[in-house]
Amino acid sequence: MSGLRIEELPDRLVVTLDRPEKRNAIDADLVGELHAVCADLEARPRLLLLTGGTAGIFAGGADIAQLRERGRLDALAAINQGVFARIRALPMPTVAAVDGPALGGGAELAYACDLRVCTDRAVFGQPEVRLGILAGAGATYRLPALIGEARAKELLFTGRRVDAEEALRIGLVNRVVADPAELLPTAHGLLDEMAKGSALALRLTKMAVDAPAAAHPQLDLLSQAVLFEDEEKHRRMTEFLDRRRAR
Repeated sequence: MSGLRIEELPDRLVVTLDRPEKRNAIDADLVGELHAVCADLEARPRLLLLTGGTAGIFAGGADIAQLRERGRLDALAAINQGVFARIRALPMPTVAAVDGPALGGGAELAYACDLRVCTDRAVFGQPEVRLGILAGAGATYRLPALIGEARAKELLFTGRRVDAEEALRIGLVNRVVADPAELLPTAHGLLDEMAKGSALALRLTKMAVDAPAAAHPQLDLLSQAVLFEDEEKHRRMTEFLDRRRAR
C-alpha cells in the first residue's frame, strides 16, 4: 500500500498513515487502502492501532485539491464517511495515536476510533465551515457524543482548534504524553490491557456499548447468555478461584 504502512502483530494490526509530503491528507487512494484494512479486520477480528507516527502530524484532513472538485454526487457517495463508519463498526476495539494536527477529516478519523491517545503537541479542529462546507464525515454526531452538544457546536460552528490539554479535560482523548517517543508505547499499553481479557467478551462489550439505546437490555442479556456458555469464561473463572484459594 502506498499511503499506509502496516505492521501485523499476533493480536493487533498497527496502521500508520504514510503520506508525509501531503501531511497525511486523506485522498481517494488512502480511503481505498483503509477499506482494505477494514476488510481484513472484519474477516479476522483483531485490535487496531491507527497512527500518523511520531513525526508531528496525524492527518491534516481531506485532500483539499480533490475536495474542491467534488460535486453533489460525490457527497452522496459518502467517500470519507463510509470508511470512517466502517472503522467505527470494526468488531474489536481501536485506538488512535495522534501526534500533531488532526484536522477536518483527520480529526474525524480519530473520532471514529474507540479511544484516542495523543502527544502534548496534538491539535484537533474542524475548519470545514471556513471552507464553505460542513464536517460531513462523522463529526456532527460523534463529537457531541464525545464532548457534549454545546462544546461540539462551538467547535463545529467556529472552527476553533483544541490543544492536547483541553482535549484531555473535555474527554476528547484518553491519555496525553509529553514525549512523542512515548506515544506508541502508551497506545500499545492500552491495547495490552484490553488483550488480557477474553476476546469474545471484549467484542460483545464493544457491540453492546455501541448499540442504540433501544437494543438494551435485551442485547446485554443475549450477549451474557453467549458468554456464560463460553469455555474461556469457565477457564478464566476457575483460574481466578484457584488463585484466591492459593492466597
